Amino acid sequence: MTSATPALSPLPETSVSSSALAEISQETLALTRRLFVQLIRRPSTLVAGVLQPLIWLVLFGALFAKAPAGLLPGGGSYGRFLGAGVIVFTAFSAALNAGLPVMFDREFGFLNRLLVAPLRSRSSIVLASVLYITSLSLVQSLAIVGTAGVLGYGWPGATGLALVVITLLLLVFAVTALSLGLAFLLPGHIELIAVIFVANLPLLFASTALAPISFMPTWLGWLAALNPLTFAIEPIRSAYAGDLVLSRIATDVVLEAPYGSLTTANCLAILTALAVGLFLLIRPLLDRKLS
Repeated sequence: MTSATPALSPLPETSVSSSALAEISQETLALTRRLFVQLIRRPSTLVAGVLQPLIWLVLFGALFAKAPAGLLPGGGSYGRFLGAGVIVFTAFSAALNAGLPVMFDREFGFLNRLLVAPLRSRSSIVLASVLYITSLSLVQSLAIVGTAGVLGYGWPGATGLALVVITLLLLVFAVTALSLGLAFLLPGHIELIAVIFVANLPLLFASTALAPISFMPTWLGWLAALNPLTFAIEPIRSAYAGDLVLSRIATDVVLEAPYGSLTTANCLAILTALAVGLFLLIRPLLDRKLS
């Protein structure tokens, strides 16, 4: 008489989900590490990303160093006014380049190798790019924050620095989503670089990075008031204005737009909606290209 073989009990659902999460995390970290290895081997990207905004900050700050007192709304030096714009533009430029590594992987065939590899989730390819660009953007932007402090343009304080980081993260997520979508939509890196060059400076000048809306003609003021960069610049500028009180971020006005007044909370809500909306918009494209 043979004894019946006991049936294998299924693994608990929590165990399976935790195992899958661990595998996806491992894949994401490995792909992110690969991008950082490329950066270490060719650090010119990081150096150029820091040097360009530093030149803007030093030269423009010196150019308007003798501007009449009280020229800008709320007073203060032009260097402090410019600092917020340069910080945001640094993060924006880095995030706009997020699609280039993916585009080069497409062109050199590495992306095809990843697509046939036994990955637990191909979303790790996108998550690795997001982690890499977010880290790079924050390093570059915080370098500008520190340099602005050394140049005497102020320091946002601990609470203000937290607001700076949160604002930059929201902007970087939104722009990274757009750049990744373009990387899968456009035929090659030449077209993507062309889009980056065409978008960079117009978005900078059509924002409040270099001048307040009150200095602009009506049509440009409207463009600046609808520009996502403006929604990131003004909360950061408010963090440099003085001691930041968290209880007042929903009531203190930071942007006087042609369509109404916006608080820091309003600006952060707009950036959040933009980031979520862009990721939802590119998700069908990513699912199709990575399937």
